[in-house]
Amino acid sequence: MATPPRSRTRPRSAPPARPPAARGATITVRPARGADLGAVVALDARATGLEKRAYWRGVFRRYGGAAEGRQFLVAETGSRVVGFIIGEVRDWEFGSPPCGWVFGIDVHPDARQAGVGSRLLDAISAGFRRAGVRTIRTMLARDNALVLSFFRSQGMMAGPFIPLEKVLE
Repeated sequence: MATPPRSRTRPRSAPPARPPAARGATITVRPARGADLGAVVALDARATGLEKRAYWRGVFRRYGGAAEGRQFLVAETGSRVVGFIIGEVRDWEFGSPPCGWVFGIDVHPDARQAGVGSRLLDAISAGFRRAGVRTIRTMLARDNALVLSFFRSQGMMAGPFIPLEKVLE
């Protein structure tokens, strides 16, 4: 079977726009401030389809500031928040020595593949090290290939615990 000839008038597509963080902008990771909550809510709503302002205000009250063992960090390029990460040191849960838990991370799609997620994970890991822990854990849905790929690319692998659940009626 012959291959059809290529069209010489084939339209050329424009190259994809480069993410803002990839244009040489400096990525800064810092503790979240109250003024960042609007951007965090928007990032989360983009990923989940739900706008949860009250939830995020509660997260900020608990994890914002200098709470011992708790971290709520944002990444920004220029003055634009492009990602966040949240975690805490948990002590002796399930018989485990204290370790750092990451329970929230998100990077704006336009800023992915520019090192934002890696910078966020590095920053929270440094905070966990300062708190004296040497292990970091997280949990995610098994079908969340994007986040699973990210964490695996950062050297994370299956840990020693098996999550169990029961539907409550």
